[in-house]
Amino acid sequence: MEVSTKNKTKSISGSQALIECLLAEQVDTIFGYPGGAIMPIYDALHGYREKINHLLVRHEQGATHAAQGYARISGKVGVVFATSGPGATNLITGIADAQIDSTPMVCITGQVASHLLGTDAFQETDVMGISMPVTKWNVQITKAEEIPAAVAKAFYIARSGRPGPVVIDITKDAQFGECEFEYQVCNQVRSYVADPEIEKSSIWKAADLINHAKKPLVLFGQGVLLADAQKEFEAFVDKSGIPSAWTIMGLSALKDSHPLNVGMLGMHGNYGPNIMTNECDVLIAIGMRFDDRVTGDLSRYAKQAKVIHLELDPAEISKNVQADVAVLGDCKITLPLITEAITRRSHAKWLSQFNDLYQEEYDVVIKKEISPANDQPISMGEVIKLISDKTKGESVLVTDVGQHQMVAQRYYEFSKWRSNITSGGLGTMGFALPAAIGAKFGAPDRQVIAVIGDGGFQMTIQELGTIYQSGVDVKILILNNEFLGMVRQWQEMFFDRRYSFTEMVNPDFQIIAKGYHIPANKVEQRENLDTALDAFLNSKGSYLLEVMVGKENNVFPMVPSGASVSEIRLK
Repeated sequence: MEVSTKNKTKSISGSQALIECLLAEQVDTIFGYPGGAIMPIYDALHGYREKINHLLVRHEQGATHAAQGYARISGKVGVVFATSGPGATNLITGIADAQIDSTPMVCITGQVASHLLGTDAFQETDVMGISMPVTKWNVQITKAEEIPAAVAKAFYIARSGRPGPVVIDITKDAQFGECEFEYQVCNQVRSYVADPEIEKSSIWKAADLINHAKKPLVLFGQGVLLADAQKEFEAFVDKSGIPSAWTIMGLSALKDSHPLNVGMLGMHGNYGPNIMTNECDVLIAIGMRFDDRVTGDLSRYAKQAKVIHLELDPAEISKNVQADVAVLGDCKITLPLITEAITRRSHAKWLSQFNDLYQEEYDVVIKKEISPANDQPISMGEVIKLISDKTKGESVLVTDVGQHQMVAQRYYEFSKWRSNITSGGLGTMGFALPAAIGAKFGAPDRQVIAVIGDGGFQMTIQELGTIYQSGVDVKILILNNEFLGMVRQWQEMFFDRRYSFTEMVNPDFQIIAKGYHIPANKVEQRENLDTALDAFLNSKGSYLLEVMVGKENNVFPMVPSGASVSEIRLK
């Protein structure tokens, strides 16, 4: 049945109205798992298979991570379907991940009939109460006629301002009920300010500080990516001549090869930007929130610097680090205003100090990581560096959480925009495999590589079934050290090598992959690595490659927990 979204109205079911709403919002992909309470919606979806692609995941958490990967690579809103009770509660980890990493997502859950609410009916849970702390907005619908307005509002809230996840919980009787369908796209919500008004005085104050700075440093985060402000940011960096360092969520907003890109901030970031944070005189933070993994001990963080904070969300201003100048607004708009107001400068002498510190880091850490001696086990760094060279930094890397995550972000030389997808704020093990599936659907023409540890892989290993059934092309790299590596590193360094329940006894990943009809290979010797990587990267369709790496290799540099960023350790 064709239904107009503007002038004409027609009586249809709430379930069909929902699908028509999604079409009006230009949704082309849904990640989900059916069940009793959402069955009417799935029945309606059956008639729209030519217009909307639905991907059947193997666990509802996988649906949320897939939707995150899709949203992060495409810039669209990720959409998830799940049933009531355990179906809805299984979404919570992914919703929380999306909330802290500002990922636009609309999760639609089925619910028991409205007359059963509050009766502890079969598969009833308080989805509103459970999801409220980890959503940007949530709503429960009990009447079919409420669906169009709620969906329109949900998509507007999810994608506008600082993006985030929204939950729509629809009772079963609302799905079966009839309504006169008419859809109006939402562009405004009372009392919700998506884009704060830009104050010109803050632009001039920021420009003045930048123009008079002798040792300025830019810290950029995911806000640059979310604003689609790559060109505007690069223009600012080029004109200002300021060394620029990235958070893990900001990675790929500026090419690794850019001469002013000085590397990664934070606990396992590069030596130079961490040391120089406590040496700079002006700190320009763009679209980042001063997470504790970036700042270390706040009482000793950049106390000597004047802080300029470009940020869309007013709640982030002076939350962790006091801002001397707050530039509220979308950085796609505010950056060009500042760029126009500043003087073209070069900070060659200041930049040379970063280069000197990088050379020190290279000699102590990087060289040994990307080119270990032949008598040493394969390192994660050499694997990632080889992949980077072979792909020219053009692939999309979707990383899980742990040592491999830090290594991948340190040694893959990203050359394209929107190429790094990871779980930043929540640090969700099991993120990468389903997120890589979603990323491939969001960017079908790009190569997607999931980089995963042996621990995280087993948290969502069932999504191999999704890969098999959908035929999606995802390259799966398991860096296997037979440990929960990051936890083991902390146990070694701070708990006298008491390896308490971190050693992994793993299954045969090759047999498991082949059970899902996914080609697989395993590398244990360095002399086989290069050829195996070629087969992995050049394969048609999905492929799983397991590489055995050093069991007790550590990731350095490292800022110990509670230390100042200037106390970063090279070994």
